[in-house]
Amino acid sequence: MDTEHTNPDRARFSLFKDLPRDQPIHMLNLVRLREQAVYDDGRQATGAEAYAAYARESGPIFQRLGGSILWSGKPELMLIGPQGDVWDKAFIAVYPTGQAFIDMIRDADYQKAAQHRTAAVRDSRLLRLSPGKAEAGFG
Repeated sequence: MDTEHTNPDRARFSLFKDLPRDQPIHMLNLVRLREQAVYDDGRQATGAEAYAAYARESGPIFQRLGGSILWSGKPELMLIGPQGDVWDKAFIAVYPTGQAFIDMIRDADYQKAAQHRTAAVRDSRLLRLSPGKAEAGFG
């Protein structure tokens, strides 16, 4: 396994902000949880418990900004790809605009909730997608 990723760095977030902000976006999330969460204040929780706290506290902010979950599933097997890439959660979050995502990240209550995500997540991938039209084939 290469470097683990939990939060975007400044350079990547800057690239995100340079993309169109006035169009809908989808965000593909792949999440690998820690067995035990790692909080700065030393509190004890499993990674799953900490991630549930993140979902509970960030959900109202996400929804207030127009966000919704388009798809969610439980990863079972990496058929094509590195076998070490094992994910606990996979979902696609929808935002009405790129700016809505930025507004969420900047929200003080979201930032407070995000401590749970940071404590819970061992590794993750977050891929911004431009929504396309669903087709009948693999296009």
